[in-house]
Amino acid sequence: MNGVTTNRYPMTRRGVERLREELRTLKTVERPRIIQAIAEARAHGDLKENAEYHAAREQQSFVEGRIHEIEDKLANADVIDLADLRPEGRVVFGATVVVLDLDQGTTLHYEIVGADEADLRLFRISNTSPLARALIGRQAGDEVEVQVPGGMLHLEIQDVRYE
Repeated sequence: MNGVTTNRYPMTRRGVERLREELRTLKTVERPRIIQAIAEARAHGDLKENAEYHAAREQQSFVEGRIHEIEDKLANADVIDLADLRPEGRVVFGATVVVLDLDQGTTLHYEIVGADEADLRLFRISNTSPLARALIGRQAGDEVEVQVPGGMLHLEIQDVRYE
């Protein structure tokens, strides 16, 4: 072994497509816009006290860093296809889980995704989160208790979907 470790990034196909789209936008829209802003700021003269120039350079640094990050993640993506998993009714990576909160009486839908795809506002939870770890391997009808930052959740799995 050469001592180099490579991080693998578990992702859904949809997550990979979102990253590819973000990368395309950064390279074809944001990068040229920032290059133009830098050129315009340079035309204004003294760069030491040129706030527009420094702001554009900061944006350029952020965009180039994000491009590098996305390229790394795409190069090391471990795309998990539900068809390959044969879940047979069990909660697995990529599944959408419909749960009933037994304390609140509310029904929620969670999609289990990789950390880079997680967005709690969209009910996409990371496969490494306490909630996802408690759900993975279970099936409809199972009751789950899980400690989360907000307290203990008491859930019943209503349905498992593979979309």
